[in-house]
Amino acid sequence: MLRVPPEAFDSTPGSARTPQGEALTEEKSPRDGAENTEDSGSKRGLSAFIKETAIVVVLSLIIATVVRIFLVQAFLIPSGSMEDTLLVGDRVLVSKISLRFGEVHRGDVVVFEDPNNWLGAQAPDDDTGVGAAVQEFFEFVGVLPDDSEEHLIKRVIGLGGDTVACCDESGRLTVNGEPVDETAYLFPGDSPSLKEFEETVPDGELFVMGDHRSNSGDSRIHGTFDEDLVVGRAFAVAWPISRWGSLSDDGAFDAVPAP
Repeated sequence: MLRVPPEAFDSTPGSARTPQGEALTEEKSPRDGAENTEDSGSKRGLSAFIKETAIVVVLSLIIATVVRIFLVQAFLIPSGSMEDTLLVGDRVLVSKISLRFGEVHRGDVVVFEDPNNWLGAQAPDDDTGVGAAVQEFFEFVGVLPDDSEEHLIKRVIGLGGDTVACCDESGRLTVNGEPVDETAYLFPGDSPSLKEFEETVPDGELFVMGDHRSNSGDSRIHGTFDEDLVVGRAFAVAWPISRWGSLSDDGAFDAVPAP
């Protein structure tokens, strides 16, 4: 008589052993494993996307900050002193690198730090909430244009050593005795200056005026200022799109002799 070894059977309910003694286990559906794999894959994909997005955003902000500090900065025009060349609300691009490798020239439109409180007492900013902090951050990194607080924008009329005067017999501005044709940028209907003056610019300083002469507090009133206060040269209007274009004097100062 053949005997079946007792190992071939297992008294545990719901389980059995093969004749070789291997336990039989309940099989899982292949779909269950696929769903688990898909879930884990989706989570890994989302995590990778978030990390990549964060890296791109951080790098973009770093690049924008470097560009703003060393190369180009956008400014928002807050007043009408440079009309019609620049209108209130225009966004202008200001080159900083041009001053690092070059010099300021007559006719340049420059942004400079307020010298000797030209702007006068400023109203306190009541907006100190989260929105203001976010705006300041994006202005710092260059995503938003600077609102021009504590900065002015004017056109350079005289350099160190120049003698600026107004007006000659024909009502024109003169620099070092040479009349300047300002029709390319002067506000329509404005004269070069309602106030007669003559001033020799000290070395290392600038004499500036707004293009809207009847609505500009400039060097005629406040005098000259140190050239080191210049932030950069405005070279283009970036916004609104309808006003895209470069800024120039159309050669108005080309004939002015050296002082």
